[in-house]
Amino acid sequence: MTDETRTPTQIDKIADAWVDTLAELEPTLATYIGRSEYNDRFGDYSPAGQERLIAEGRRTLAALSEATAVDDIDEVTKDDLAREIQLGIELHEAKWHLRDLNVIASPAQDIRSAFDLMPTDTPEDWSVVATRLQAVPGAIDGYIQTLREGIAQGIVPARRQVVEVVTQIGRYTEDGGFFSAFAADAAPAEGQLPASLARELADSANAARVAYDELAQFLANDLAPAASEKDAVGRELYALHSRRFLGATVDLDETYEWGVEELARMVAEQESIAHEIKPGATVEEAVAFLEQDPARKLHGTEALQKWMQETSDRAVEELGRTHFDIAEPIRRLQCMIAPTKEGGIYYTGPTDDFSRPGRMWWSVPEGVDSFDTWRELTTVYHEGVPGHHLQIAQAVYNRAQLNSYRRLLGGTSGHAEGWALYAERLMEQLGYLDDPADRLGMLDGQRMRAARVVLDIGVHLEKQRPDGNGTWDADFALDFMRRNVNMPDEFVKFEVNRYLGWPGQAPSYKVGQRIWEQLRDEVAEREGDAFSIKQFHKRALDIGGVGLDTLRFALSR
Repeated sequence: MTDETRTPTQIDKIADAWVDTLAELEPTLATYIGRSEYNDRFGDYSPAGQERLIAEGRRTLAALSEATAVDDIDEVTKDDLAREIQLGIELHEAKWHLRDLNVIASPAQDIRSAFDLMPTDTPEDWSVVATRLQAVPGAIDGYIQTLREGIAQGIVPARRQVVEVVTQIGRYTEDGGFFSAFAADAAPAEGQLPASLARELADSANAARVAYDELAQFLANDLAPAASEKDAVGRELYALHSRRFLGATVDLDETYEWGVEELARMVAEQESIAHEIKPGATVEEAVAFLEQDPARKLHGTEALQKWMQETSDRAVEELGRTHFDIAEPIRRLQCMIAPTKEGGIYYTGPTDDFSRPGRMWWSVPEGVDSFDTWRELTTVYHEGVPGHHLQIAQAVYNRAQLNSYRRLLGGTSGHAEGWALYAERLMEQLGYLDDPADRLGMLDGQRMRAARVVLDIGVHLEKQRPDGNGTWDADFALDFMRRNVNMPDEFVKFEVNRYLGWPGQAPSYKVGQRIWEQLRDEVAEREGDAFSIKQFHKRALDIGGVGLDTLRFALSR
């Protein structure tokens, strides 16, 4: 980062205005990036709301096309923002919004999860929460209108996703579920809430519960009977989603074959390390051996959170002295147990002013109470430093040079998750995974990501199964995943359902890592003896969030 503040250009102003537009039209997105002025409401999830969003995208795209870049930063912004908006238009024209329902990242989850990131320290904060809770019924109603339009046009999600989301909503709305617990836990640090506000919160939370129950009834009674029995979305739609999550165009058939080869390589590497852990052992035997080691086991979410935080703090402190320039605001990373029990581990970035720090979240499924440190050490590096937190928080910190789009909204899953997998391998190279057990855990994750490339493309493009017995389907995908990961079956089932309903996202991790490594090698070859890996990392991270095609373009300049 340079201390010299950039004078905003015409393209910077267009990009910043686009962020303002998105914040207004998608208040949950505004909450995610730390803008609080829209925290009391939701956007319009109806077909009319979608049309307005696309109209604003077309207007911004036209303004970008007429603007002239004045420097390299402008060139990158113009290239990336135009790609992003154009892709959104293409997805809209493919009518994806009419079938946008899955188990992890659709309005069914986004409306609820907005509350996870809202401030709750003061009575004033809780008053805003109550107002947004009152807005849940309207948001749900708009979403139902959109899904109903999908039914009318015969554009519907897979039945599997509908059934799973109905079950998910049941956990939100049951006694002791998210909404009742959220309102009951309202107790700001400076004192109890006024009785009138506590009643308002309880009433608002109950209204939100009722709205979600109505969504579940619509899903079960109206959408499920009309939904598709097929999980595959097909090549054309899958190609759009692949571009969406990578910010790059790849040959899907070549990528599938590469995924098969990469998976075989991960298996061979795991087998070699298994012998180091226990001579002559298979991978399964080495895993069983490690799972019996009490020194590598954590019990309960409190112990898990404490271990995550201590591991993260140590990595930040040590890497900040030796391998990375980590500014003071970036050094704060909170490790959290998520309020849901859906499975999955994820990261949320800091607000623009770092008043809310970056956070690593662990959503622990019901019934899971023990955790293996050898398996999860690399996860902390993936989500924290040098993974997501270093990458995303560095872009936020670089406000003197980057507009708000580049700091807060730019980038793709392939850019972010590809970097995080790249970071896992980097930590191995830096000696943080010298223990064979920790390396086995890292490879367990890498193997899973390679398997997802094969599974995701295989299912959605309905390719021939690796065993030659027909085409990929959900049952084979679940069996395939069980054979390639070592994790509780609750995680495996959730993961496979996620891939089936969120096409193109799962492969973006491993394919993104592949592209990051290709770019590093291209720059190293071009620069020869002058190449510095530390400088490459700094230069790449200072670019901020971009698609991987834009990253390649930027690093070639």
